Amino acid sequence: MLLSTFFFALMQVCVKGVPRIPAEEIILFRSLISLAISLVFLRRAGVSVWGNNRKWLFARGAFGAVALILFFNVLQNIPLATAATLQYMSPIFTAILGVFIVKERVQPWQWVFFLVSFAGVLVIEGVETNVDSLYLWLGVVSAVFTGVAYSIVRRLNVREHPLVIIFYFPLVTLPVVGIYTLFNWVQPEGWEWVILLLVGLFTQLGQYYMTLSYQHEEISKVANLTYIGIIYALLFGFFFFGELLHVGTYVGMALVLLGVILNIQYKNKRSKKATLTAGSGST
Repeated sequence: MLLSTFFFALMQVCVKGVPRIPAEEIILFRSLISLAISLVFLRRAGVSVWGNNRKWLFARGAFGAVALILFFNVLQNIPLATAATLQYMSPIFTAILGVFIVKERVQPWQWVFFLVSFAGVLVIEGVETNVDSLYLWLGVVSAVFTGVAYSIVRRLNVREHPLVIIFYFPLVTLPVVGIYTLFNWVQPEGWEWVILLLVGLFTQLGQYYMTLSYQHEEISKVANLTYIGIIYALLFGFFFFGELLHVGTYVGMALVLLGVILNIQYKNKRSKKATLTAGSGST
């Protein structure tokens, strides 16, 4: 998940580097590149691109596609800080929905750790209250749909190849953004082609490691790691765009890290305890 958030943060840097290109067109490029990479590697591995659980795979693709399109539209219509904060509600929704979709229980202390990390995001980003309530709610819906998509990945577990799960996302997304882009095409120029290619590559890497993470570990443990992405974003903003960090930013970063570290330690402690209990029971 740490690798996933790192590559997604690099992807966001690239998206910021092509402000002239419409969001839907960027999604089109990232979907085409992701689809092509997934097809090539699945063919080489001799794995069917259609998978074995098509109902859940299509559902993951559909929820992910709607979440992404909603988020990009919210991003274009309300302040960046508010949009980012709304998106960082998704780990909380992932944990909540995981209780129903995957039947994984989240311990009371883990909710506290989630809230500590989310509080860190609020300290860093702040929230602009004077925004259109429609886009505010669309942002919440986007976070909920993201939570559903990630919970489905966990439900699929290791029964599907990670690239098969990733394949369905662009498969469902392409027809929607393709029709929009057909009538609103903006011709990329020069380095914009390279940046759009990198958007696709970083997205693929981010999706791959995120999928592996949710397949192999409990939602309540890895979802919280998503908040590390805000620290990557801050550091990249500083180094690539000269965005200065204020005192409140460091306080927020500390809260994010505190919530993540406490959650991991808590889960590891519970896992060790469960292992010892199982071992003593077998003897």
